[in-house]
Amino acid sequence: MLNLPFPARDGNTTSGTESLGALPEWDLSDLYASPDAPELLEDMSWLERECSSFAKDYEGQLADLSSDSMLTCVQRNEKISNVAGRIMSFASLRYYQMTTDGDRTKFLSDAQEKITNFTTPLVFFSLEMNRLEDSHLENLMAQNENLARYKRAFERMRAMKPHQLSDEMEKFIHDLGAVGDAWEKLFDETIAGLSFDANGETRNIEGTLDFLMDHDRSKREAAARELANVFSKNIKIFSRAHNTLAKEKQIIDRWRNMPSAQAGRHMSNDVEAEVVEALRDAVVASYPKLSHRYYELKRKWLGYDKLEVWDRNAPLPLENKRLVGWSEARKIVMDAYGEFDSRMAKLAEPFFTKGWIDAPVKIGKAPGAFAHPTVTTVHPYVMLNYLGKPRDVMTLAHELGHGVHQVLAARQGEMLSSTPLTLAETASVFGEMLTFQKMLDEAQDQKERKVMLAGKVEDMINTVVRQIAFYDFECKLHKARSQGELTPNDINALWMSVQSESLGPAFQFMDGYETFWAYIPHFVHSPFYVYAYAFGDGLVNALYAVYQSNPDGFQDKYFDMLKAGGSMHHKDLLAPFGLDASDPKFWDKGLSMISSMIDELETMEKKD
Repeated sequence: MLNLPFPARDGNTTSGTESLGALPEWDLSDLYASPDAPELLEDMSWLERECSSFAKDYEGQLADLSSDSMLTCVQRNEKISNVAGRIMSFASLRYYQMTTDGDRTKFLSDAQEKITNFTTPLVFFSLEMNRLEDSHLENLMAQNENLARYKRAFERMRAMKPHQLSDEMEKFIHDLGAVGDAWEKLFDETIAGLSFDANGETRNIEGTLDFLMDHDRSKREAAARELANVFSKNIKIFSRAHNTLAKEKQIIDRWRNMPSAQAGRHMSNDVEAEVVEALRDAVVASYPKLSHRYYELKRKWLGYDKLEVWDRNAPLPLENKRLVGWSEARKIVMDAYGEFDSRMAKLAEPFFTKGWIDAPVKIGKAPGAFAHPTVTTVHPYVMLNYLGKPRDVMTLAHELGHGVHQVLAARQGEMLSSTPLTLAETASVFGEMLTFQKMLDEAQDQKERKVMLAGKVEDMINTVVRQIAFYDFECKLHKARSQGELTPNDINALWMSVQSESLGPAFQFMDGYETFWAYIPHFVHSPFYVYAYAFGDGLVNALYAVYQSNPDGFQDKYFDMLKAGGSMHHKDLLAPFGLDASDPKFWDKGLSMISSMIDELETMEKKD
């Protein structure tokens, strides 16, 4: 089993172009000094030799290994994951800095191809592990406590046992991954290469999306219509990518006898399907009391008969237009982290001082924001597209939360450090909540409190309601694709079916909005990823309620949870806090926090 690092992408980001002080950029030399660095070339050569040697030493032999030999085998596999992950992290991060650069694209593609070829012989490892009898593996772990430490990794690996194919087929699917990667790169390069002419400016997608949060409604409308125009012109490419990747997934899922298109994601997230469906059902049932109710309030505040799609993220009339410079954003987040626990601020500090953050908006740079864990022997890197909006401060807090989590979990090693996506959002959303609560407590008057509450509600709706609507869209898309090729109009119709349901009657939808599914990277890079945001938000709301009601000893339990990485199931991680995500009522707790904020906003409205 090869564990390559995967960036934790923010589901709710903004970005832009204003002058905001000296914005930091990545120093990737902690990975490698350059693409032709001797250390990188040596690691690539070592990887080729070690993969071949590993297969020669262990293929067909796992069932006969002693507990000590099995531990050595697992540790060698971890070292391979570490070296391959280091190379791919460097190649990927360079590429994200400038996705339109041909040399960087080639370097990434070549690295992916080489590592895929080198690691193909390793496919046997998980296959043979899964053939071991439960009693045999239990006996090995009972004999060696260092091997027993990997129990949770073995359990997650063996969850695939019922869906495992022949060795030959598994190697074929492993090699086939390069084709899917090519379609993903086509999507990335197409998005990065788009230009939009709106409001007398030519911008990339990030800069144009930023117009949707402008105080001037005419600018928001112009940007929305230009986005629709450009997406429509390129819709065949986006449709082809989605059709191809969904079909590829469908074929592989059919061969693996997966019960649903979502099952593989649930398995990798280490979460039960019924827990996800309970979350989904709870959120959809709450649309009227959350998004529908809030957007009706916003419609009144803005003074419109109907909200248009370009009004969804519009600032409120009384919102301060002041931009937050980088140094101020840093202070706000670091103070919030430090007041919760000085250890958290200490862990976050190197991100600002050692080149672990890339913040400026640049042509060709990947959109959005993420925290990339790299490998356990280096450190994470955070990418932002920082514009100075209040939401950008929250994004900084969010990604730093990921970073702190990844640093703490790194001590688990490559096989156990990676936290399932559902829990991977815990530290990030908690970091946001700490920052928000600090800013709310320091609000100067009711007007400022109202603006902050409304902003937080919008963020939560974007994280919970919007992402569950995304999840429903994906479920519909993959189900429809299983029946045949989807035209762009087919996909457009599926998109609109979830948008009207989730946003509610306050909205009307312009012609062209039906194409806005096209730019969402999660649908391409990681199908069904999106529900993890809603999971994380609901979990953190419940977690924060515990912190507020009983803060004594909370920090230590919280740090223990982050340090655990992927070594424990969500049930065991949450038990010290008295929480259980498998309880359907659990989700109502998180959703009620959002509802109570809307209650306060409605009360303020009546007083005004």
